[in-house]
Amino acid sequence: MTERLLGKPIADRIQAESRGAIGARRAGAPPPSLVSVHRGVESPFRFYLKRQSKAAADVGIAFRDEALPPDAGPAELLARLRSLDQDPGVHAILLEHPLPAPFDYSRAISEVRAGKDVDGVGVENLGRLVAQRPVHTPAVARAAIDIARHYHLPLEGERVVVLGRSETVGLPTALLLMGKAEGIHATVTVAHSRTRDLSRVLADARTIFSCVGQPGLLTRANVPEGAHIVDVGLSSVPDPERPGTVRAAGDADAASLDGWARSFTPVPGGVGPVTVAELMANCVRAWERATLPEGSP
Repeated sequence: MTERLLGKPIADRIQAESRGAIGARRAGAPPPSLVSVHRGVESPFRFYLKRQSKAAADVGIAFRDEALPPDAGPAELLARLRSLDQDPGVHAILLEHPLPAPFDYSRAISEVRAGKDVDGVGVENLGRLVAQRPVHTPAVARAAIDIARHYHLPLEGERVVVLGRSETVGLPTALLLMGKAEGIHATVTVAHSRTRDLSRVLADARTIFSCVGQPGLLTRANVPEGAHIVDVGLSSVPDPERPGTVRAAGDADAASLDGWARSFTPVPGGVGPVTVAELMANCVRAWERATLPEGSP
C-alpha cells in the first residue's frame, strides 16, 4: 500500500505558530506585509497565488499581489523590486518564478535585500545557506525537509537523490540535506537533465526528492520498489476532466507508482501547502527583525 504524504497537518502546525507569533506582538506594531510580484503571465506557480493570499489572511499578514503589465520588460521589473525593497512598510517580497525570457530571475531577486527575500533564493541568502547561516531558508526546500521529517522518511546515513539543480529548488534542497546545521547527515546524489541512465542513479535510493518540473518523470521503470518520493515538481498539464483548462501535476506518475513506491507526496496537496506555510513563517521572521526595538538582540 502506497502512503500519500499530505502536507496539510504540517502546514496547519506552522500556520498556528506564525499566528501565535503575530498575536504576541500585535499591540503597537504594524502587521507583517508581504508583496508578491509576478510578470502577469501564466505559469505553474500561479496555482499558489490564491493559496498565498488565503494563508496570509489566516495568520494576519497583509498580502498584496502585484502583476506587472504583459508588456513590462526587465527594467520595469527591477525598478519595481527596488522600490518595494526601499519601502519600510513592506517587510517581505516574493518574486514568482519562473520568469519568461529575457528576464533573469537571479538578477531580479538579487535586487531584494536578504532580509526581505523571504523565498530565500537571492544570491546573499543562497551564499549564506552554503555557509549554513541563511537569513531566510528557501521555503520550498524547507517544506520538502519538513515533510521528510514529519513522516520519518529514511535520511540519516542514507543515500538520498535530489533530482534537479536549480538555485531556487534543487540546489537548496541538496544543501539542507547535506548541511551539518540541519543534523540530517544524508549522503546526497544530485542528478539533473544531463544525467545518463536515471534508473541506475536511483537504483539504491531510499528517498528521492524530485525538483525537475517534468510530469511523468518518475515511474516504475526508474524508481526502486519501496522508495519514498517527495515530489517538489510543479507543472501545468491539460485537465482531461475540464477541456480547455489546466491542472497542477508533479514529477511522479501517481498511477504508475501506486502500489510500488512506499510513499509519495501528491500534487497538489503535498509540498505546496507546506511551502506556503513556510513562506508565511519567513514573512513573520522578516517582520520581527524589522520591528524589533532598537538595541534588541
